[in-house]
Amino acid sequence: MMTTTRIDGERAVKPNPLIGAWRLVTYEALAGDEVSYPLGEDASGYIMYTPDGYMSVLIMAAGRANFASDDILGGTDAEKLAAAGTFISYCGEYEFLGDRVVHKIETAFYPNRVGTEQVRYVRLEGDEIVLTTPPMVIHGTSRSGRLVWERAAPRSP
Repeated sequence: MMTTTRIDGERAVKPNPLIGAWRLVTYEALAGDEVSYPLGEDASGYIMYTPDGYMSVLIMAAGRANFASDDILGGTDAEKLAAAGTFISYCGEYEFLGDRVVHKIETAFYPNRVGTEQVRYVRLEGDEIVLTTPPMVIHGTSRSGRLVWERAAPRSP
């Protein structure tokens, strides 16, 4: 999978190993030697990178309770609050820079991220990618996120 990237004012084609769909293996928050799991040890989700420069990520805690209502915009305030605290999502353009990827967020569940650029440091390990964040506030403490993703198996048409 190739992508065109601008390097020193020149256009060059280089491989982009991020292209495709990736399934979440683990989402950890690191503060010194302390490791926590913001959405639980069994959180699930996907991150997807397209060849034309778009990305999307969705992560949720396991065991989320269903709403009593079938109204997609319904639910009690308590149900909505519980759902909001167990879900992360955003999408937009991205730029792969080899050792890091920049997510240029256009749409997000957390409104403060809209219009921002989020750097993720990239490490490839076989069929897995490890994305690490710079420190950010998670549950009131400055932590770095460490997300391990495995390449999702191709689906048959």
